[in-house]
Amino acid sequence: MNGNLRQNMAWIHGWLGLVAGWILFAMFLTGTASYFRPEITRWMQPEIAATPVPAATAARSAIAYLQGVGADDASWFIMLPNARDVVTRVYEQPNAKAVAKPRRREELVLDGATGRPVEGRDTRGGEHFYRFHFQLQLPYPWGRLLAGLCGLFMLGAIISGVVTHKRIFADFFTLRWNKGQRSWLDAHNVSAVLALPYHAVITYTGIITLIAMYMPWPVTANYAKPEDFYNAAYGIPAEQPATGRAAPLVAVGPLVADAERRWGAPAARVVVTNPNDAAATVTVYRTPRASLNARGPSRTYAGSSGELIAQAGDPGPALATAGVMLGLHVAQFAGPALRWTLFGLGLTGAAMVGTGLLLWTAARRRPNATPFFGLKLVERLNIATIVGLPIGMAAFLLANRLIPADMAGRAEWEVKAMFWTWAAVALAQFARPARRAWPEGFALAALVFLAIPVADTLTTSRGLPGSLLAGDLLFAAFDLAMLAIALLLGVASWRAGKPPREVPRRTRQAETIHA
Repeated sequence: MNGNLRQNMAWIHGWLGLVAGWILFAMFLTGTASYFRPEITRWMQPEIAATPVPAATAARSAIAYLQGVGADDASWFIMLPNARDVVTRVYEQPNAKAVAKPRRREELVLDGATGRPVEGRDTRGGEHFYRFHFQLQLPYPWGRLLAGLCGLFMLGAIISGVVTHKRIFADFFTLRWNKGQRSWLDAHNVSAVLALPYHAVITYTGIITLIAMYMPWPVTANYAKPEDFYNAAYGIPAEQPATGRAAPLVAVGPLVADAERRWGAPAARVVVTNPNDAAATVTVYRTPRASLNARGPSRTYAGSSGELIAQAGDPGPALATAGVMLGLHVAQFAGPALRWTLFGLGLTGAAMVGTGLLLWTAARRRPNATPFFGLKLVERLNIATIVGLPIGMAAFLLANRLIPADMAGRAEWEVKAMFWTWAAVALAQFARPARRAWPEGFALAALVFLAIPVADTLTTSRGLPGSLLAGDLLFAAFDLAMLAIALLLGVASWRAGKPPREVPRRTRQAETIHA
């Protein structure tokens, strides 16, 4: 019975991994890059060299600027600077009466100390990888629904994989090189077992993070609008319409300082509704870096008097659990050492999925036999994803340095560079035998990643030599990371180019059971 259970679970494990594997690989790789989302954005805007200032100072300077350019706006959203994102990012919501079709304007980037606009090249930065990780560049809500479905497949594959492996502890210490299918099985087992708790947590929390979208019925059955639920759940006052009676906005800096003093933690953002109106409110939100709960408390003040009118403290068990789930997934609480650790664990997730896809083809390839159509299709999709996506991601970063900084719509062209390059690699590999497409693809990836620090040095003053001399650790570390990735891909190209070793038929048949 146990043997039948394991065989059934192995079948489920293999097919769940195959059906969702290519999307899961992309989700793992871009999600892992998202651990350094602010740092990627800073690297992609080398013109910005601001230094972080206290949140209260940044709020005061931002409000002063907004009073001059958007005093009649409906709302202001102010993202305060911190050690990882040194500028103030502001979004304005125009007044519905002032424009025919109100919409949120483009992001404003301000110097935290002076409040003056900071001129940086237009880019989506690390936000692009973060959004692609769970939206897959598809319209709302289809990308998120597909990501959630693949997450469920991943969770099923993890559970079935644990049941399948009889020697899960021994697999952690077993890695045999250059033994064909046996090596892929060992690599898959090691990358899976090495970070099994991480894989389970990151998959489950990713599903729970968007559970309200996947299962909206409890909210829709009890609230007319989703906003009403969130206002009630988190203690945020419902937004009131403007009264039309002018009232000067109080100094916001002291309100931010008051909230920080009571929390004992920095503020992350400020939302001002109906500025300069008698119904104005100022809501200050605590940084998610202060705890595991990514949805921290907030304090809402009357905009005309500064009086505290509402505060969201510790939520109930259900909302606190949801906030912790989100916090564990996005890991904004993590310091540099833990963030690098999570980055490495995320790469093991991509390796686990990638080696699983390779193992599927290795288990079904027979010597001196013509591959069947399904095998050839899976192998080509493996090359297109495992080789093509990293090249596309590198092209996105390289385009940031090669596209003129003042070009209109350059942020969209950076994104197009990623997907066009990815598509070009996926199509070009059909012109080569699969056995040659692997090493040549990895070699191309190594060259593209190597070109990133070279282009950075040639097109900006913050390239690797200048960054090292100036002690600019972020820019220097980024370029060094690109060189390290290029080296790893070069090694992968060398290994992929070595002829596979023939495995005895008896051994191969025994290993097929595990695959």
